[in-house]
Amino acid sequence: MKKNIILIAVAAIGIALAVAFITQGSAKSLSVNEVSSDPAAFTGIITVTGIMGGVSQQDPTIFGIMDKKELQCTTPNCKKVFIPVKFQGKLPVLGDEVNVTGRFVRVGDDFLFAAEKMKVVRNHKIGG
Repeated sequence: MKKNIILIAVAAIGIALAVAFITQGSAKSLSVNEVSSDPAAFTGIITVTGIMGGVSQQDPTIFGIMDKKELQCTTPNCKKVFIPVKFQGKLPVLGDEVNVTGRFVRVGDDFLFAAEKMKVVRNHKIGG
């Protein structure tokens, strides 16, 4: 009887550890609108979801992401907020919805999101 209780306890602990390991790092992704008003408030590694809206003409490793809700705005007066993302790797294409993981870094008076990882979720046909 004691042997069965010990085996059940060990199995329960194993399952709990497996669940904790699987869900580790699957933290909620933040939207561009959630972080753009106060990037300094977000310290450490975070994941931000946005739509690639353009590449910097001064630095081809920097691209801008906008909030997914901005796709619904079709008037010329839209005030789309972009977060500049620096990524050393293959850049997404216009309209790609991406999850970027990294941290905000201060550049002068502004902030830049330095992405360590990027995953393209899907493409939203925008532009041309």
